[in-house]
Amino acid sequence: LRLVAVLRAILDGEKAAVLKRDRHLPLSFHRRQEELKFSLGLQRLQHRVREIQALRDGPAGEGTGLAWGRSPWGVLQLLGSPRPVLPPQELPSLILEAVKELEAAKQQVLKRIQIWKRQQQLAGNGALFEENLAPLQKRCESLVEVHFQLHQQVMAASAELGAELLPRLLERFNEVLSSLVKR
Repeated sequence: LRLVAVLRAILDGEKAAVLKRDRHLPLSFHRRQEELKFSLGLQRLQHRVREIQALRDGPAGEGTGLAWGRSPWGVLQLLGSPRPVLPPQELPSLILEAVKELEAAKQQVLKRIQIWKRQQQLAGNGALFEENLAPLQKRCESLVEVHFQLHQQVMAASAELGAELLPRLLERFNEVLSSLVKR
């Protein structure tokens, strides 16, 4: 029993020395940071989809200029000022930005899948393993939901996009979806 206490004291001392020397942030901090980064990117992407919808609706969708909207804090408010009207030539650039953000969010999801796979491999060697797939599934589902919303906006705006941009966008959409399914 005394030997166990001595070994524990030695290991605690070594652990303290390593933590003092390296000063790494805990893994939970990095995981939370990654989750926040993904959710921010997803919110930005959802905002882009709403911008595309508003641009496609144009002045006809504005009515009197009064509309209900959400403040950044999630509170419903009456918006009295009319939305700024973007020129129609900005629709393709806005869609391209949204597709780039979709691909960036896809990369984050694929990175998280790879991390989960590596943790599963390490669990075979005795490491702790979080078997809950709900957060990863939620990420994939939310990304696919935004993917389909953006795809619908692109298909609705196909006339404005032209014959050469539309096939490239559809190919990029297919690549995003197929890479998520393959992983």
